[in-house]
Amino acid sequence: MRTWLAQVVFRSPLYLRYVLDGPIPSQLHAFPCHLPGDRTQADAILAEEFLFFGRRVPFAGKPWTMLPPGPRLARALHGFTWLRDLEAVGTDAARARALALVMNWIAVNRRWTQPAWAPAVLGERLASWLATAHFLLEGASGDDRVRFLEATGRQARHLARVSPRMQRNEEVFAALAGEIAAAVSLRVVPLAPPLRRLETEIGRQIAADGGHASRNPSTQLHVFRHLVDIHAALANAGETGSSVVAGAIERMAPMLRALRHGDGRLALFQGAKESDRTVIDSLLAAGRVGTAALSSAPDTGYERLVAGRTLVLVDTGVPAENGHAAPLAFELSHGRERIIVNCGAYGGDDPRWRRALQSTPAHSTLSVADAGAVERPGLGRRSLRVQHLRQEAEGAVWLEGSHDGYRRRYGLTHRRRLFLAANGGDLRGEDTLEGKRGRGFRIRFHLHPDIQAASSEDGASVLLHTATGAAWRFLAVGGTLSLEESTYLGAGDQPRPCRQIVVAGSTAKDGARVKWALRQDSGAS
Repeated sequence: MRTWLAQVVFRSPLYLRYVLDGPIPSQLHAFPCHLPGDRTQADAILAEEFLFFGRRVPFAGKPWTMLPPGPRLARALHGFTWLRDLEAVGTDAARARALALVMNWIAVNRRWTQPAWAPAVLGERLASWLATAHFLLEGASGDDRVRFLEATGRQARHLARVSPRMQRNEEVFAALAGEIAAAVSLRVVPLAPPLRRLETEIGRQIAADGGHASRNPSTQLHVFRHLVDIHAALANAGETGSSVVAGAIERMAPMLRALRHGDGRLALFQGAKESDRTVIDSLLAAGRVGTAALSSAPDTGYERLVAGRTLVLVDTGVPAENGHAAPLAFELSHGRERIIVNCGAYGGDDPRWRRALQSTPAHSTLSVADAGAVERPGLGRRSLRVQHLRQEAEGAVWLEGSHDGYRRRYGLTHRRRLFLAANGGDLRGEDTLEGKRGRGFRIRFHLHPDIQAASSEDGASVLLHTATGAAWRFLAVGGTLSLEESTYLGAGDQPRPCRQIVVAGSTAKDGARVKWALRQDSGAS
C-alpha cells in the first residue's frame, strides 16, 4: 500500500476500531530469545543514551515524541531488540527503565506511524516485547499489564493483515517472527498462515548450501536467529513445528560457521559487520547443529581455504541487489588475527559512506580505473558473470576465478589465482587482465587496523607485524608496489585508520599479469 494511502487508512478511527481493537489477550506465554544481553548497551540506555554501531546517541527519558535522526536509527529504536540487554542486567532499575520506555511507546504510538509500524520493525518489536514480557511486567500495576496486552494484540492484528503483502526480502523473517510470536504467545492471530509463508520464504531465500540470497554474513546471522527462535517457540508451545524450519537451520549453521574468521566474528563481505562472537556462539549453540563449516558454498558464492592456522575467505559470487561490487575479493586471518580485510560496511544513514563501502576499491581485489566491477548498482546477475574452480592436494589448496565485470566498459577480463600452502605460511596469488591495452588498474590489499606495515628500503616488499608480533612479508612483481592510507568500518561506524598495500599498473598489448605472495617471515625483526 502506498504511504499516503496507508496514512489515510491505517490512521483512521474506523481502522482502529474495526481492525485493530479486539479482545484483550487473556494469556501470555514467553517467546524464546537466544540473544545474549549486551551490558554495554544496557548501561548506555540507563544513562539515556543508545549505542548505534559504536556511536552514542542521546536517548531521552521519553524519546518517542521526537523523530530519531535517520531511518535506520529509528528502526533500531522502535524494534526494541535492546530490551534483552536490560533484561540481562536484571536489576530493578533496568526493569523500571524498560517498562517506562514500553509504556511511553504505547501512549505515543497507539495509531499507525512510520517507521514504527513498518512490518519488519513491528515484528521485531512484538517478538522482543513477548520475549521479555515476564521481566517487564514483574511487579507492574494491573493497568500497565492491561495496556501492554492490549497494545500487543492491536499490533499483532495489524501485522497479520499487512505482512502477506510486504516485499519479499530478508525483512520478511522479522515480520513473520513477530506474527508467529503473537500466535503462540497470545493466541490472538492464527498460526498456520505465517508458518506457510515462512516455509515459502525459506524456499525462496535460503540456498541449498544454506546461504541467504543477500550473500551478506550479517543477514545470514539475523535470519538464522529468527529461525532458531521460531523453532524453539513452536516446540515450547507443543506445536508440531515445521520440518522446513528445522531443515533451514540445519543448512544455515555450517554456512554461518564458514563465514567466521579465527576470532569467531564474521567476514566483511556484501555489507556485513564483524558482529559479536558471543552472539554468534549463543545462536549456533541454540541451533543444535554440530556440522562443521563448509569449505565450498557454490550456490551462495564463497570459498573457504584453510591450511595450518591460516584462513582465506574468497567471494566467488555475484552481488545481490544493493550488494557490494567485490568479485574475487578475499580476506585472510591467521589464528585469531585478521591480516587482509575488506573495508566493511556502514550501518547508519549516510548514503555517501554506504556507496563508498559498496565500491570495488573498498575491497581486497583488483579494480580498473577505480571503477566498480558492477556497472550500475542493482544490476547484479544481469551484468556480471563470475566463475571459479577449486582443487586440493596434500593439504594445499588452489583456487582460480574470473569475472567479466570490466569487459563491456574496458574490454578486460579479470582472472585471479590463489594458492595456499599446506603449512598455511605461504599464500601466493596471480592477478591477470586479458584484453585491451592502456587501461590502468590497482590491486588492493586492505590491512586490518591492528597490523603494522612498513615498506622495505628497496620498495620491493612490505613487512607486516600483527599485534602478537608475528611477521609476514608481502612481495609483488608486475606492478608498482606502494603502501597507502585506508579506512576500516568492520566493527562500528566510527572509521578506524588503517593501511592498504596497492599494486598499480597499466595493461600492455598482451594485457597485464601481477604475481604476488604473502609469507610468514620468521627472520623479520
